[in-house]
Amino acid sequence: MKKSIIANLDLALEGKRKIDWVRRNMPILRQIESDFEREKPFKGLNVLVCIHLEAKTAYLAKVFAASGADVSVTGSNPLSTKDDIAAALASDGLHVYAKQGVSEEELFDNMNHALDIQPNIIIDDGGDIVEILHEKRYELLKNVFGACEETTTGVARAKERANNGTLKFPIMLINEAECKYIFDNYHGTGQSVWDGIMRTTNLVIAGKTVVIVGFGWCGKGIADRAKGLGANVIVCEIDPIKAIDASMHGCRVMPLADASALGDIFITVTGKKNVLGKNHFPLMKNGVILANAGHFNTEINLPALESMAIENKCLRENIVGYKLENGHWLNVLGGGNLVNIACGDGHPAEIMDTSFALQALSAEYLSKNFTKLKTDVYTIPKEIDQEVARLRLTGMGVQIDN
Repeated sequence: MKKSIIANLDLALEGKRKIDWVRRNMPILRQIESDFEREKPFKGLNVLVCIHLEAKTAYLAKVFAASGADVSVTGSNPLSTKDDIAAALASDGLHVYAKQGVSEEELFDNMNHALDIQPNIIIDDGGDIVEILHEKRYELLKNVFGACEETTTGVARAKERANNGTLKFPIMLINEAECKYIFDNYHGTGQSVWDGIMRTTNLVIAGKTVVIVGFGWCGKGIADRAKGLGANVIVCEIDPIKAIDASMHGCRVMPLADASALGDIFITVTGKKNVLGKNHFPLMKNGVILANAGHFNTEINLPALESMAIENKCLRENIVGYKLENGHWLNVLGGGNLVNIACGDGHPAEIMDTSFALQALSAEYLSKNFTKLKTDVYTIPKEIDQEVARLRLTGMGVQIDN
């Protein structure tokens, strides 16, 4: 394998401080780490971790290393990679292929370097590693026990492969676990999206009209926090059930074409391409904020916006303004990437504690049961979901009835 590809090994000390901080605040994963160190369930196995590479992800990778695995790590998004975190992992002997701000070509090159470990277990985020294995790195398929996927986008890609008969190994659908969508999608996204927006813009939210495109668990969390911050919330949806849900949560519901002229802040959270596009941009008010909370940076049609703009410039760190012919400036946060990570620190440590505990225990389940599993997609066993919740309650000092 190629030696780690990182920006600067001298950043390792600061990265280790950050990893240590989140470790102190992730009691579920600490307990799993203790169990894994004793039992060594991944001894002799190769694990590939491809998630937004920040401190919480790094701690998950270290838990796998403590379990006896040889671990390679790469980032699922170039703007979310933290160079000090990558340096910290590399200094601890993990195989790390990630730098902040690389091109799309370099991003996929790094994924391919990470794949050179010949993984048995894959922790994926968005499904890119799974796609590369199926489309380009066929020679590695024989080694793969299975994968764990935690995003809506990645789950949709996995289900499509399963439905059309092209899936080559089992995939655990972390995103459909109760602990994932309740804590990570609702509470985690709800807080971290607004952390990123407020940190980046330094603007007040109260009194503004926020347009949220998509009302799944993530959209619901963003909407509820927006209302708590004093915003007026409009929801745009194509699913009638979710639209009714949004209305009963006290949100106005209307077509995106109608909402385009009303919003001060637009947040896309659909997992779909070009949700905000050339038909919407000319309708928007001067100075609007455009942010994406979906996994990929394609929900806001930036090529269309760039082609329509007569001027664009960086107005503040992580804010690029685009001036249209009508004189209105539309301000895009974080290059249209996942705003809570591109413009912030991602989900709170306690939230990712539950999600990464699901990842770790589901990976263990794969390692023990892959010979019995058919090539298909699988929901997380109920006992794993409940064990994570039980550990979370214990960490909070909360007791419940038996």
